[in-house]
Amino acid sequence: MPSQALVYARPSSRTAAYLDFLQMLTGVGLILFMWSHMILVASINLGPEAMNALAKFLEDTYMAQTGGPFIGVAFLLHFVLAARKLPFRSLEQKAIWQHSRRLHHLDTWLWVIQAGTAMIVLIMGSIHIWTILTDLPITAAKSAARIQGGFWLVFYMILLPMIELHVGIGFYRIGVKWGIIKRSNRPFYERLENALTLGFLIIGAVTLYTFYNLAF
Repeated sequence: MPSQALVYARPSSRTAAYLDFLQMLTGVGLILFMWSHMILVASINLGPEAMNALAKFLEDTYMAQTGGPFIGVAFLLHFVLAARKLPFRSLEQKAIWQHSRRLHHLDTWLWVIQAGTAMIVLIMGSIHIWTILTDLPITAAKSAARIQGGFWLVFYMILLPMIELHVGIGFYRIGVKWGIIKRSNRPFYERLENALTLGFLIIGAVTLYTFYNLAF
């Protein structure tokens, strides 16, 4: 019996490890995409011509048409993989909250924030991706008109901090989980995570301001 239990335990453990590794890969890919996406959209701060030229290049090379659906699939796959560990039941959520308050540990609270923002990013991010992909080509005028409409400004003012918190914490927690961030260098990476999150929040806020005040 013990040997049989061992045989049955191995595939389960190995599968979990593979799924964790795939979750890490999709997470890293989405983090890099989000940072790149923020910088590309921020090209509007250099003028409408800069953003339009960049958008035209992405569409002429079919990177927008093929990359968008690919990112959408990676986005959903990452959520499915991460959902294995999310507390969906009320009793689980209550237990997580009680443990977090009792432990008073930064990394535990970061996980709680990441889990909470994940649900918001899933819904709002899916809406954003669908809206952009069904309204190609991307232009500065079209993006500005959308944000100046009112609803989308509020929408992105909520989505922006949710994404940057989720991505920044994800960057930090991947490093901790896979042994890149250790006790000796943890303070450095904590400062780096805070700086990156704050930096991209500022870039995003300035970009929204530019879109809102853009005149054609």
